[in-house]
Amino acid sequence: MKDLEPRRRADVTVKVVSLGEKRSVIGKDGSSHQVMDVLVGDETGSVLMSVWDSNIQKVSQGKVFAIEDGFVSVHRGSMRLSLGRTGKMIETQGTFEVNTQNNISNKVVEEEPRRRYGRY
Repeated sequence: MKDLEPRRRADVTVKVVSLGEKRSVIGKDGSSHQVMDVLVGDETGSVLMSVWDSNIQKVSQGKVFAIEDGFVSVHRGSMRLSLGRTGKMIETQGTFEVNTQNNISNKVVEEEPRRRYGRY
């Protein structure tokens, strides 16, 4: 977690610490999706990860995943790990304790202003 930076790609191996509540959301295109916030981490810290749709059934407490081509987004001022458009979540092996004392999702990150296109 020590190498994660806001709005950057991420390749990390994480262990699932705890699962949040699954909820339904409507996408920008009007389609329905399921999403769950999952606390994951490694020896250096922890972060909330948004897990979507079919990946929800893959996660359970204690499982270890290699996140390839993930993305660190900023949601309401806090960092979140997600798979983004091209990311992969691959179950793997690992024996490490997660440092939950250093939860980087609890640290406030300044939002970047949204870009506006067109004439001013």
